[in-house]
Amino acid sequence: MSRSSRSFRIAATATLAALGLFASACGGGDGSSEASSDGKLVTLTYWTWTGGAKATVDEFNRTHKDIQVKFTEIPGGAEGYGKLANGVKAGNAPDVATIEYQMVPEFASQGNLVDLTEHAGDTVKEKFPKAIQDLVTFGGKTWTVPFDAAPQVYYYRTDLFKKYGIEVPRTWDEFRVAAEKVKKADKNVRLANMTKSDPALLAALSWQAGGKWFSTEGDAWKPGVDDTASTKVAAYWDDLVKNDLVQTYTGWSPEETKARIEGRTLSVLGASWSAAGMKTNLPDLKGKWAAAPMPHWGTPASGNYGGSSYGVLKGSKNVEAAAEFIKWITTDGAAVEARLSDPTKPSSALPANPEMREVAAAKFDTAYFNGQDLYKLASEQVDTIVPGWTWGPNQMDVYTAIQDASAKSGFVGGVTAGQAKARTGIQERGLKLAE
Repeated sequence: MSRSSRSFRIAATATLAALGLFASACGGGDGSSEASSDGKLVTLTYWTWTGGAKATVDEFNRTHKDIQVKFTEIPGGAEGYGKLANGVKAGNAPDVATIEYQMVPEFASQGNLVDLTEHAGDTVKEKFPKAIQDLVTFGGKTWTVPFDAAPQVYYYRTDLFKKYGIEVPRTWDEFRVAAEKVKKADKNVRLANMTKSDPALLAALSWQAGGKWFSTEGDAWKPGVDDTASTKVAAYWDDLVKNDLVQTYTGWSPEETKARIEGRTLSVLGASWSAAGMKTNLPDLKGKWAAAPMPHWGTPASGNYGGSSYGVLKGSKNVEAAAEFIKWITTDGAAVEARLSDPTKPSSALPANPEMREVAAAKFDTAYFNGQDLYKLASEQVDTIVPGWTWGPNQMDVYTAIQDASAKSGFVGGVTAGQAKARTGIQERGLKLAE
Protein backbone atom coordinates (compact mmCIF):
# COMPACT_ATOMS: atom_id res chain seq x y z
CA MET A 1 0.00 0.00 0.00
CA SER A 2 2.88 2.37 0.71
CA ARG A 3 3.82 3.02 -2.89
CA SER A 4 0.37 4.41 -3.70
CA SER A 5 -0.11 6.41 -0.52
CA ARG A 6 1.27 9.75 -1.73
CA SER A 7 -0.73 9.75 -4.95
CA PHE A 8 -3.97 9.05 -3.10
CA ARG A 9 -3.20 11.86 -0.63
CA ILE A 10 -2.55 14.41 -3.36
CA ALA A 11 -5.70 13.34 -5.21
CA ALA A 12 -7.80 13.56 -2.05
CA THR A 13 -6.56 17.07 -1.21
CA ALA A 14 -7.22 18.31 -4.74
CA THR A 15 -10.62 16.66 -4.73
CA LEU A 16 -11.70 18.63 -1.68
CA ALA A 17 -10.60 21.88 -3.25
CA ALA A 18 -12.67 21.05 -6.32
CA LEU A 19 -15.66 20.10 -4.21
CA GLY A 20 -15.37 23.16 -2.00
CA LEU A 21 -15.32 21.06 1.18
CA PHE A 22 -12.40 22.58 3.08
CA ALA A 23 -13.46 25.32 5.47
CA SER A 24 -17.23 25.16 5.40
CA ALA A 25 -17.66 21.40 4.78
CA CYS A 26 -21.26 21.33 3.57
CA GLY A 27 -21.76 17.76 4.77
CA GLY A 28 -20.97 18.56 8.39
CA GLY A 29 -22.84 16.76 11.13
CA ASP A 30 -25.60 18.67 12.87
CA GLY A 31 -27.17 15.66 14.55
CA SER A 32 -26.88 15.44 18.31
CA SER A 33 -25.42 12.28 19.81
CA GLU A 34 -27.39 10.20 22.23
CA ALA A 35 -24.65 8.34 24.06
CA SER A 36 -25.17 4.73 25.00
CA SER A 37 -23.01 5.14 28.11
CA ASP A 38 -25.90 6.62 30.11
CA GLY A 39 -27.58 3.24 30.26
CA LYS A 40 -30.48 4.15 27.99
CA LEU A 41 -31.18 1.92 25.03
CA VAL A 42 -30.26 3.48 21.71
CA THR A 43 -31.85 2.00 18.59
CA LEU A 44 -29.98 2.55 15.34
CA THR A 45 -31.26 2.07 11.80
CA TYR A 46 -28.88 0.58 9.26
CA TRP A 47 -29.38 0.25 5.50
CA THR A 48 -27.14 -1.74 3.18
CA TRP A 49 -27.10 -4.24 0.32
CA THR A 50 -23.88 -5.97 1.33
CA GLY A 51 -23.50 -9.66 2.09
CA GLY A 52 -23.34 -10.87 5.66
CA ALA A 53 -25.10 -7.78 7.00
CA LYS A 54 -27.96 -9.57 8.78
CA ALA A 55 -25.69 -12.03 10.57
CA THR A 56 -23.41 -9.16 11.56
CA VAL A 57 -26.30 -7.17 13.03
CA ASP A 58 -27.60 -10.23 14.86
CA GLU A 59 -24.19 -10.75 16.48
CA PHE A 60 -23.91 -7.10 17.45
CA ASN A 61 -27.37 -7.09 19.01
CA ARG A 62 -26.57 -10.29 20.89
CA THR A 63 -23.43 -8.85 22.44
CA HIS A 64 -24.47 -5.24 23.09
CA LYS A 65 -27.07 -4.18 25.63
CA ASP A 66 -27.12 -0.39 25.28
CA ILE A 67 -27.27 -0.25 21.47
CA GLN A 68 -29.54 -2.26 19.21
CA VAL A 69 -29.58 -2.11 15.42
CA LYS A 70 -32.50 -2.48 13.01
CA PHE A 71 -31.29 -3.73 9.65
CA THR A 72 -32.98 -3.00 6.31
CA GLU A 73 -31.70 -4.41 3.02
CA ILE A 74 -31.83 -1.95 0.12
CA PRO A 75 -30.78 -2.32 -3.52
CA GLY A 76 -27.25 -1.51 -4.56
CA GLY A 77 -26.28 1.00 -7.22
CA ALA A 78 -28.25 4.05 -8.28
CA GLU A 79 -31.53 2.88 -6.74
CA GLY A 80 -29.98 2.37 -3.33
CA TYR A 81 -28.16 5.71 -3.31
CA GLY A 82 -31.34 7.40 -4.46
CA LYS A 83 -33.15 5.97 -1.44
CA LEU A 84 -30.41 7.23 0.87
CA ALA A 85 -30.34 10.73 -0.63
CA ASN A 86 -34.13 10.98 -0.60
CA GLY A 87 -34.14 9.81 3.01
CA VAL A 88 -31.85 12.67 3.98
CA LYS A 89 -34.09 15.17 2.20
CA ALA A 90 -37.20 13.75 3.85
CA GLY A 91 -35.63 13.57 7.30
CA ASN A 92 -36.01 9.79 7.61
CA ALA A 93 -32.61 8.53 6.52
CA PRO A 94 -30.99 5.67 8.45
CA ASP A 95 -28.31 6.35 11.03
CA VAL A 96 -25.76 4.13 9.27
CA ALA A 97 -25.38 3.17 5.62
CA THR A 98 -22.87 1.60 3.27
CA ILE A 99 -21.17 4.15 1.03
CA GLU A 100 -18.87 2.82 -1.68
CA TYR A 101 -15.59 4.68 -2.07
CA GLN A 102 -16.57 6.14 -5.44
CA MET A 103 -19.62 7.74 -3.82
CA VAL A 104 -17.95 9.31 -0.76
CA PRO A 105 -16.94 12.58 -2.50
CA GLU A 106 -20.36 12.91 -4.13
CA PHE A 107 -22.31 12.19 -0.94
CA ALA A 108 -20.11 14.48 1.14
CA SER A 109 -20.39 17.36 -1.34
CA GLN A 110 -24.18 17.00 -1.43
CA GLY A 111 -24.40 17.36 2.35
CA ASN A 112 -25.62 13.81 2.95
CA LEU A 113 -22.91 12.73 5.40
CA VAL A 114 -22.07 13.62 8.99
CA ASP A 115 -18.46 14.66 9.60
CA LEU A 116 -17.13 11.75 11.69
CA THR A 117 -13.76 13.29 12.56
CA GLU A 118 -14.58 13.58 16.26
CA HIS A 119 -16.14 10.15 16.58
CA ALA A 120 -14.13 8.00 14.15
CA GLY A 121 -11.12 10.02 13.00
CA ASP A 122 -8.70 8.31 15.39
CA THR A 123 -10.05 4.87 14.47
CA VAL A 124 -9.43 5.52 10.78
CA LYS A 125 -5.91 6.84 11.44
CA GLU A 126 -4.93 3.98 13.75
CA LYS A 127 -6.56 0.98 12.08
CA PHE A 128 -6.26 1.49 8.31
CA PRO A 129 -3.37 1.94 5.84
CA LYS A 130 -2.80 5.50 4.68
CA ALA A 131 -3.90 4.84 1.11
CA ILE A 132 -7.24 3.51 2.38
CA GLN A 133 -7.61 6.41 4.81
CA ASP A 134 -7.32 8.83 1.92
CA LEU A 135 -10.38 7.35 0.24
CA VAL A 136 -12.57 8.51 3.15
CA THR A 137 -10.67 11.46 4.65
CA PHE A 138 -10.76 14.76 2.77
CA GLY A 139 -9.43 18.13 3.86
CA GLY A 140 -8.61 16.79 7.29
CA LYS A 141 -12.17 15.56 7.85
CA THR A 142 -13.21 11.92 8.17
CA TRP A 143 -16.44 11.25 6.30
CA THR A 144 -16.77 7.47 6.48
CA VAL A 145 -14.92 4.47 7.92
CA PRO A 146 -13.36 1.95 5.48
CA PHE A 147 -14.81 -1.54 5.28
CA ASP A 148 -13.03 -3.44 2.52
CA ALA A 149 -10.38 -3.24 -0.17
CA ALA A 150 -11.32 -4.71 -3.55
CA PRO A 151 -8.34 -5.45 -5.81
CA GLN A 152 -9.25 -7.49 -8.87
CA VAL A 153 -9.07 -11.30 -8.76
CA TYR A 154 -9.36 -13.75 -11.66
CA TYR A 155 -11.30 -16.99 -10.95
CA TYR A 156 -11.06 -20.01 -13.23
CA ARG A 157 -12.33 -23.58 -13.50
CA THR A 158 -9.30 -25.80 -12.92
CA ASP A 159 -10.97 -28.90 -14.36
CA LEU A 160 -12.12 -27.19 -17.56
CA PHE A 161 -8.88 -25.32 -18.09
CA LYS A 162 -7.20 -28.73 -17.99
CA LYS A 163 -9.81 -30.21 -20.33
CA TYR A 164 -9.26 -27.51 -22.97
CA GLY A 165 -5.49 -27.33 -22.44
CA ILE A 166 -5.53 -23.70 -21.28
CA GLU A 167 -2.86 -22.06 -19.15
CA VAL A 168 -3.99 -19.35 -16.75
CA PRO A 169 -3.55 -16.14 -18.79
CA ARG A 170 -1.08 -13.67 -17.30
CA THR A 171 -1.69 -10.90 -19.82
CA TRP A 172 -4.66 -9.69 -21.82
CA ASP A 173 -2.95 -10.87 -25.01
CA GLU A 174 -2.78 -14.37 -23.53
CA PHE A 175 -6.42 -14.02 -22.45
CA ARG A 176 -7.47 -13.39 -26.06
CA VAL A 177 -5.48 -16.38 -27.30
CA ALA A 178 -7.11 -18.58 -24.66
CA ALA A 179 -10.55 -17.25 -25.61
CA GLU A 180 -9.94 -18.20 -29.25
CA LYS A 181 -8.78 -21.67 -28.23
CA VAL A 182 -11.87 -22.31 -26.13
CA LYS A 183 -14.29 -21.19 -28.84
CA LYS A 184 -12.51 -23.34 -31.42
CA ALA A 185 -12.70 -26.38 -29.15
CA ASP A 186 -16.40 -25.95 -28.32
CA LYS A 187 -18.70 -23.46 -30.04
CA ASN A 188 -20.99 -23.39 -26.97
CA VAL A 189 -18.28 -22.53 -24.43
CA ARG A 190 -16.54 -19.21 -23.77
CA LEU A 191 -13.62 -18.21 -21.60
CA ALA A 192 -15.50 -15.50 -19.70
CA ASN A 193 -18.49 -13.20 -19.53
CA MET A 194 -17.94 -9.46 -19.97
CA THR A 195 -21.16 -7.81 -18.88
CA LYS A 196 -22.28 -4.45 -20.21
CA SER A 197 -24.46 -3.88 -17.16
CA ASP A 198 -21.69 -3.24 -14.62
CA PRO A 199 -19.73 -0.03 -15.29
CA ALA A 200 -17.80 -0.59 -12.05
CA LEU A 201 -16.06 -3.52 -13.76
CA LEU A 202 -15.11 -1.34 -16.74
CA ALA A 203 -13.84 1.27 -14.27
CA ALA A 204 -11.64 -1.31 -12.53
CA LEU A 205 -10.25 -2.56 -15.84
CA SER A 206 -9.55 1.00 -16.96
CA TRP A 207 -7.91 1.78 -13.61
CA GLN A 208 -5.71 -1.30 -13.99
CA ALA A 209 -4.58 -0.09 -17.42
CA GLY A 210 -3.57 3.32 -16.08
CA GLY A 211 -6.72 5.23 -16.91
CA LYS A 212 -7.78 8.17 -14.76
CA TRP A 213 -11.44 8.95 -15.16
CA PHE A 214 -11.17 12.12 -13.07
CA SER A 215 -8.40 14.42 -11.94
CA THR A 216 -8.25 17.93 -10.57
CA GLU A 217 -6.34 21.06 -11.50
CA GLY A 218 -6.49 23.41 -8.55
CA ASP A 219 -10.20 23.84 -7.85
CA ALA A 220 -11.29 22.59 -11.28
CA TRP A 221 -12.28 19.10 -12.39
CA LYS A 222 -10.76 17.42 -15.44
CA PRO A 223 -12.71 14.33 -16.57
CA GLY A 224 -10.92 11.65 -18.60
CA VAL A 225 -13.41 8.80 -18.85
CA ASP A 226 -12.44 8.31 -22.50
CA ASP A 227 -8.69 8.80 -21.98
CA THR A 228 -6.21 6.72 -23.97
CA ALA A 229 -5.94 3.85 -21.49
CA SER A 230 -9.70 3.58 -20.93
CA THR A 231 -10.44 3.68 -24.66
CA LYS A 232 -7.84 0.95 -25.22
CA VAL A 233 -9.58 -1.24 -22.65
CA ALA A 234 -13.02 -0.52 -24.13
CA ALA A 235 -11.82 -1.30 -27.66
CA TYR A 236 -10.22 -4.54 -26.47
CA TRP A 237 -13.51 -5.81 -25.07
CA ASP A 238 -15.51 -4.55 -28.05
CA ASP A 239 -13.19 -6.63 -30.25
CA LEU A 240 -13.73 -9.75 -28.14
CA VAL A 241 -17.50 -9.22 -28.23
CA LYS A 242 -17.48 -8.57 -31.99
CA ASN A 243 -15.60 -11.82 -32.58
CA ASP A 244 -17.89 -13.75 -30.23
CA LEU A 245 -15.01 -14.66 -27.92
CA VAL A 246 -16.80 -13.74 -24.68
CA GLN A 247 -20.36 -13.78 -23.47
CA THR A 248 -22.28 -10.62 -22.59
CA TYR A 249 -24.84 -11.85 -20.09
CA THR A 250 -26.30 -9.31 -17.69
CA GLY A 251 -24.26 -9.36 -14.50
CA TRP A 252 -25.70 -11.54 -11.70
CA SER A 253 -28.52 -12.69 -13.97
CA PRO A 254 -29.95 -16.24 -14.05
CA GLU A 255 -28.42 -16.63 -17.52
CA GLU A 256 -24.94 -15.78 -16.27
CA THR A 257 -25.27 -18.17 -13.32
CA LYS A 258 -26.63 -20.98 -15.50
CA ALA A 259 -23.70 -20.67 -17.92
CA ARG A 260 -21.25 -21.03 -15.05
CA ILE A 261 -23.12 -24.01 -13.59
CA GLU A 262 -23.21 -25.77 -16.96
CA GLY A 263 -19.51 -25.16 -17.61
CA ARG A 264 -20.13 -22.81 -20.53
CA THR A 265 -18.24 -20.00 -18.77
CA LEU A 266 -14.75 -20.98 -17.67
CA SER A 267 -13.59 -17.93 -15.72
CA VAL A 268 -14.83 -14.90 -13.80
CA LEU A 269 -13.52 -11.33 -13.69
CA GLY A 270 -14.03 -10.47 -10.05
CA ALA A 271 -12.63 -9.39 -6.69
CA SER A 272 -12.32 -11.08 -3.30
CA TRP A 273 -15.98 -10.37 -2.57
CA SER A 274 -16.97 -12.49 -5.60
CA ALA A 275 -15.98 -15.70 -3.81
CA ALA A 276 -18.92 -15.70 -1.41
CA GLY A 277 -21.43 -15.36 -4.24
CA MET A 278 -19.78 -18.21 -6.09
CA LYS A 279 -20.04 -20.46 -3.04
CA THR A 280 -23.70 -19.54 -2.57
CA ASN A 281 -24.81 -19.68 -6.21
CA LEU A 282 -22.53 -22.45 -7.46
CA PRO A 283 -22.36 -24.91 -4.52
CA ASP A 284 -22.00 -27.99 -6.69
CA LEU A 285 -18.78 -26.65 -8.19
CA LYS A 286 -16.91 -26.85 -4.89
CA GLY A 287 -13.27 -27.75 -5.41
CA LYS A 288 -13.33 -26.88 -9.11
CA TRP A 289 -12.38 -23.20 -8.90
CA ALA A 290 -9.07 -21.47 -8.23
CA ALA A 291 -8.05 -17.81 -8.08
CA ALA A 292 -5.19 -15.93 -9.71
CA PRO A 293 -4.09 -12.34 -10.32
CA MET A 294 -6.06 -10.55 -13.02
CA PRO A 295 -4.42 -10.63 -16.46
CA HIS A 296 -2.53 -7.39 -17.12
CA TRP A 297 -1.11 -5.26 -19.94
CA GLY A 298 2.54 -6.22 -19.45
CA THR A 299 3.19 -5.30 -15.82
CA PRO A 300 1.32 -6.83 -12.87
CA ALA A 301 -1.34 -4.32 -11.85
CA SER A 302 -4.82 -4.08 -10.40
CA GLY A 303 -7.67 -1.64 -10.03
CA ASN A 304 -10.18 -1.54 -7.21
CA TYR A 305 -13.34 -3.35 -8.28
CA GLY A 306 -15.72 -1.83 -5.77
CA GLY A 307 -14.79 -1.32 -2.16
CA SER A 308 -17.01 0.25 0.47
CA SER A 309 -17.17 2.13 3.74
CA TYR A 310 -19.69 3.02 6.45
CA GLY A 311 -21.07 6.50 7.00
CA VAL A 312 -23.55 8.25 9.26
CA LEU A 313 -26.30 10.03 7.35
CA LYS A 314 -27.04 13.67 8.02
CA GLY A 315 -29.89 14.11 10.48
CA SER A 316 -28.93 11.18 12.69
CA LYS A 317 -29.56 11.85 16.39
CA ASN A 318 -27.37 8.94 17.43
CA VAL A 319 -23.97 9.79 15.97
CA GLU A 320 -21.90 8.53 18.90
CA ALA A 321 -23.71 5.19 19.04
CA ALA A 322 -23.57 4.91 15.25
CA ALA A 323 -19.81 5.45 15.34
CA GLU A 324 -19.48 2.74 17.98
CA PHE A 325 -21.44 0.31 15.78
CA ILE A 326 -19.30 1.19 12.75
CA LYS A 327 -16.08 0.73 14.71
CA TRP A 328 -17.26 -2.72 15.77
CA ILE A 329 -18.17 -3.70 12.19
CA THR A 330 -14.81 -2.66 10.77
CA THR A 331 -12.31 -3.55 13.50
CA ASP A 332 -13.75 -6.37 15.63
CA GLY A 333 -13.00 -9.98 14.73
CA ALA A 334 -16.47 -11.08 15.86
CA ALA A 335 -18.01 -8.93 13.12
CA VAL A 336 -15.75 -10.47 10.48
CA GLU A 337 -16.58 -13.99 11.62
CA ALA A 338 -20.30 -13.21 11.68
CA ARG A 339 -20.50 -11.92 8.11
CA LEU A 340 -18.55 -14.90 6.82
CA SER A 341 -20.95 -17.21 8.67
CA ASP A 342 -24.16 -15.72 7.30
CA PRO A 343 -26.15 -18.80 6.20
CA THR A 344 -27.88 -17.17 3.24
CA LYS A 345 -25.69 -14.27 2.11
CA PRO A 346 -22.11 -14.55 3.41
CA SER A 347 -19.44 -12.00 2.52
CA SER A 348 -15.88 -12.78 1.47
CA ALA A 349 -14.84 -9.12 1.18
CA LEU A 350 -11.19 -8.39 1.97
CA PRO A 351 -11.09 -6.26 5.14
CA ALA A 352 -9.48 -2.87 4.71
CA ASN A 353 -8.09 -3.29 8.24
CA PRO A 354 -5.02 -5.57 7.83
CA GLU A 355 -5.52 -7.12 11.28
CA MET A 356 -8.95 -8.34 10.27
CA ARG A 357 -7.61 -10.09 7.17
CA GLU A 358 -6.06 -12.77 9.35
CA VAL A 359 -9.41 -13.28 11.09
CA ALA A 360 -11.17 -13.54 7.74
CA ALA A 361 -8.60 -15.98 6.36
CA ALA A 362 -8.95 -18.21 9.41
CA LYS A 363 -12.75 -18.23 9.15
CA PHE A 364 -13.07 -18.57 5.38
CA ASP A 365 -13.88 -22.07 4.16
CA THR A 366 -11.02 -22.79 1.75
CA ALA A 367 -12.49 -26.13 0.68
CA TYR A 368 -14.50 -24.46 -2.06
CA PHE A 369 -11.23 -23.35 -3.67
CA ASN A 370 -9.55 -26.68 -2.97
CA GLY A 371 -7.57 -25.33 -0.03
CA GLN A 372 -6.29 -22.15 -1.70
CA ASP A 373 -5.76 -19.17 0.61
CA LEU A 374 -7.90 -16.59 -1.18
CA TYR A 375 -7.19 -13.87 1.37
CA LYS A 376 -3.44 -14.21 0.94
CA LEU A 377 -3.79 -13.79 -2.83
CA ALA A 378 -6.16 -10.82 -2.50
CA SER A 379 -3.90 -9.13 0.06
CA GLU A 380 -0.97 -9.44 -2.35
CA GLN A 381 -3.02 -7.78 -5.08
CA VAL A 382 -3.64 -4.73 -2.90
CA ASP A 383 0.01 -3.82 -3.37
CA THR A 384 -0.43 -3.79 -7.17
CA ILE A 385 -3.31 -1.28 -7.23
CA VAL A 386 -2.31 1.51 -9.61
CA PRO A 387 -1.99 4.84 -7.72
CA GLY A 388 -3.49 8.15 -8.76
CA TRP A 389 -7.15 7.27 -9.34
CA THR A 390 -9.74 9.88 -8.31
CA TRP A 391 -13.50 9.40 -8.16
CA GLY A 392 -15.66 12.14 -9.63
CA PRO A 393 -18.32 14.41 -8.13
CA ASN A 394 -21.12 12.88 -10.26
CA GLN A 395 -19.93 9.28 -10.41
CA MET A 396 -23.34 7.61 -10.35
CA ASP A 397 -24.61 9.65 -13.30
CA VAL A 398 -21.44 8.76 -15.22
CA TYR A 399 -22.00 5.08 -14.44
CA THR A 400 -25.57 5.28 -15.72
CA ALA A 401 -24.46 6.94 -18.95
CA ILE A 402 -21.79 4.29 -19.50
CA GLN A 403 -24.19 1.44 -18.87
CA ASP A 404 -26.87 2.79 -21.21
CA ALA A 405 -24.46 3.56 -24.03
CA SER A 406 -22.49 0.30 -23.69
CA ALA A 407 -25.68 -1.68 -24.17
CA LYS A 408 -26.43 0.20 -27.39
CA SER A 409 -23.07 0.92 -28.98
CA GLY A 410 -20.38 -1.04 -27.14
CA PHE A 411 -17.79 -0.17 -24.53
CA VAL A 412 -16.09 2.56 -26.58
CA GLY A 413 -19.49 4.18 -26.92
CA GLY A 414 -19.86 3.75 -23.17
CA VAL A 415 -16.72 5.64 -22.20
CA THR A 416 -17.51 8.32 -24.78
CA ALA A 417 -20.94 8.83 -23.24
CA GLY A 418 -19.44 8.71 -19.76
CA GLN A 419 -17.01 11.49 -20.66
CA ALA A 420 -19.80 13.67 -22.02
CA LYS A 421 -21.87 13.12 -18.88
CA ALA A 422 -18.90 13.84 -16.65
CA ARG A 423 -18.37 17.22 -18.31
CA THR A 424 -22.01 18.33 -18.26
CA GLY A 425 -22.54 16.98 -14.76
CA ILE A 426 -19.64 18.96 -13.33
CA GLN A 427 -21.04 22.15 -14.84
CA GLU A 428 -24.62 21.39 -13.76
CA ARG A 429 -23.44 21.04 -10.16
CA GLY A 430 -21.87 24.47 -10.30
CA LEU A 431 -18.33 23.10 -10.16
CA LYS A 432 -15.45 24.35 -12.23
CA LEU A 433 -14.47 22.40 -15.36
CA ALA A 434 -10.81 22.45 -16.39
CA GLU A 435 -10.17 23.57 -19.94
